Amino acid sequence: MPDHFAFSKLKVVPLVLLAALLLGILSACDSSPSTSPGSGSTGSSTSGGPVTLTFWNWVAGVDKAAALYNKLHPDIHVNVVNVGGGANEYNKLYTAIKANNEPDMAQIEYQILPTFETTGALIDLSKYGANSLKSQFVPWTWNQVSLGNSVYAIPQDTGPLVLYYRADLFQKYNLPVPTTWAQYADDAVKLHAADPSAYITDFPARDPGWFNGLVWQAGGQMFSIDGQSWKVAVNNPQAQKVASYWQGLLSKKLIKTEPDFADAWYHDLGTGTLATWISAAWGAGTIKPNAPQTEGKWRVAPLPQWEEGQYANGNWGGSTTTVFNNTKHPKEAAEFAMWLNTNKQAVEEMIKGNAIYPASEANLDSPLVNGPQAFFGNQNVGAMFKSASEHVNATYQWGPTINQVYNDFGDNFAGAVNDQDTLPNGLNSVQQSTILFMQNQGFNVRS
Repeated sequence: MPDHFAFSKLKVVPLVLLAALLLGILSACDSSPSTSPGSGSTGSSTSGGPVTLTFWNWVAGVDKAAALYNKLHPDIHVNVVNVGGGANEYNKLYTAIKANNEPDMAQIEYQILPTFETTGALIDLSKYGANSLKSQFVPWTWNQVSLGNSVYAIPQDTGPLVLYYRADLFQKYNLPVPTTWAQYADDAVKLHAADPSAYITDFPARDPGWFNGLVWQAGGQMFSIDGQSWKVAVNNPQAQKVASYWQGLLSKKLIKTEPDFADAWYHDLGTGTLATWISAAWGAGTIKPNAPQTEGKWRVAPLPQWEEGQYANGNWGGSTTTVFNNTKHPKEAAEFAMWLNTNKQAVEEMIKGNAIYPASEANLDSPLVNGPQAFFGNQNVGAMFKSASEHVNATYQWGPTINQVYNDFGDNFAGAVNDQDTLPNGLNSVQQSTILFMQNQGFNVRS
């Protein structure tokens, strides 16, 4: 879920130039694609037999979708393998690519796509008709997976940001549902004054995907292409504005600073210690099982804005389906990747299994994500999520070293929440460490 490379601003950059700009990101991997399908591919089948495809992913429900596909296509068998989420899978993929032994397909988050594209290991799915699917996906997601007419992945799910809030607490303390960040800060003051044990929200220092989503909303860009160089602007003005805002709440002790998705944090969601959670559409599936005693008390609102009347949004989370050059069956693998993320029943299996918020436009109207929900006081939260998705900035671009950036964010922001530094200073530190890291990797960089 949490945590994603936007190709949208690279459309004028030739692929050869893009490869040069990204040179070195995976120096430990063999970046030369095989001239023929690799004999070691885990998804290969013997000549003349049924086609067997292997798909690495971590989403519950994909196995049921694959079973449906296998039933509809008796001559094809998709073998679903859960190798662990995020970094667990990526580390195995890097090793497999180096050994020319990668699976036929894999789930990859948006922000990691450029890293894998630089290996030369991803198939251009436009060769198999992927561009015909463009209109079937939330528009901003297609910019994340395409470069000109080339398509390197099929969007699977997204994480448009919204504000989850405890309606009962807002009513109890006579707090207005904030439409601006200024109002949100006022609510933080009033809430904590009324109940010193209650906080407006939590600041997860080591979850930079959350912070990045807020910078995305504010219009900030950490990376861009300038001629034949990468321009690094981790500490761009919008990011500094976001950092200064949250530093103000931290300095006044108006927000908590515990790690999210941990026992103490789940406890605070359930007891009313936290009155809001700024999260993605998939967050609804996190609150329900972890704070069941709060059923009927939560509501969803648009993310607060920097200016009244505005509606800009960012994204936190989401994944794609990619196909690797090493597959012996590129056509069949591409067809499955496209079917998995556009077939209504297949997508619904992933919604039921993992509470994903789909990138497929058709599934945004599914009863599984749209309609009154008792947990949220019979609010149609799906309508809120759909509107939030429609307002995500489509031009956001990921950089080539996002793992390093996120690690450095976590290290520097941890100092800020421990009163040893500030968030704006942390941004400046990450700016310098990113430039140094990229230069050491052989990138042409400017700030």
